[in-house]
Amino acid sequence: MQIEVRNLNKSFGDFHAVRNVSFNVEKGHLIGLLGPSGGGKTSILRMLAGLESPSSGDIVFEGKRVNELPPQERGIGFVFQNYALFKHMTVFDNVAFGLKVKKQAKERIRARVMELIELTGLKGFEHRYPHQLSGGQRQRVAFARALAPEPQLLLLDEPFAAIDAKIRQELRSWLKDMIERLGITSIFVTHDQDEAIEVADEIMIISKGRLEQKGTPWDIYKNPQTQFVASFIGESTIVEDVSKLKGFANATSWPDTKALIRPEYIEVGRLSEFRIPSATERGRVKHIHFRGSEWLVEVEVGSNLLITYRSLEKDILHPGEEVSVLVHRAYLFNESDSWIMENALKEDPMPIHI
Repeated sequence: MQIEVRNLNKSFGDFHAVRNVSFNVEKGHLIGLLGPSGGGKTSILRMLAGLESPSSGDIVFEGKRVNELPPQERGIGFVFQNYALFKHMTVFDNVAFGLKVKKQAKERIRARVMELIELTGLKGFEHRYPHQLSGGQRQRVAFARALAPEPQLLLLDEPFAAIDAKIRQELRSWLKDMIERLGITSIFVTHDQDEAIEVADEIMIISKGRLEQKGTPWDIYKNPQTQFVASFIGESTIVEDVSKLKGFANATSWPDTKALIRPEYIEVGRLSEFRIPSATERGRVKHIHFRGSEWLVEVEVGSNLLITYRSLEKDILHPGEEVSVLVHRAYLFNESDSWIMENALKEDPMPIHI
């Protein structure tokens, strides 16, 4: 299903939950609605589902305006955060529920339910009740039930929120693979960046009811279009006066400019690891944190506390140690614009790792 949303607004009394949001979703794409809690993500999802009515704007499915169309006529499947399974029904009956409401033939119902039980990895559990299943298994039942009527659009409201971390990781990969195989257009709400980046074909960043940016995870991370997106995605440090860092003196050409510097924009090492070029700062390690696959290093450079990564293959740095710091680039922004600035002095010799 191809989706077009035009100038969508939703107010609850004096609260403007969704503000003039417009976007397109191509058929078969998996879209993540990402943003902080209370930003309007679920309101958008519920309006697409027909569970809420827009205050203004248009929702168009396959060229047809569906604002007044009831949920059961929109061709959607909805997966809720808390599963919303029927406790008194078996797995089989939960999955079959929507097909029975549509009064489909018993043979057709059984064939479709068993097909989905096989697809979702629930074979052998069809006669169990929800209380006899793990959290991950319950969520798979919820997916199967939503898919049973063969919807054209699958909507998921924080589908992994109620599941523990290990199972959540497994279900992410499973969901992405399943949706790709089915080719169904899907939109899911999340406030988990890792989840959105790993699962979604495209991400829509929603904040304070507004669509801040839409694009692939890589495009959004590499080329943020607003200050909010730059600060929300990934770890970073805000530097008030970036012109004081070597290689960024030209930042003073734009008034009231601040910088956001991501950890991967920075290289840190012992003094012996660097030929001290004109682009390199002296800093002092404040804290170091083990992250499993790397070290996260907090380093003081002048009045700024920067965050960067260091490989486990290199010597461990220690708090209080004097180090060399090279800032490769910074994301600059002011009231009217944003852009990436490279360190102007990086032509000097790069660090030597010994």
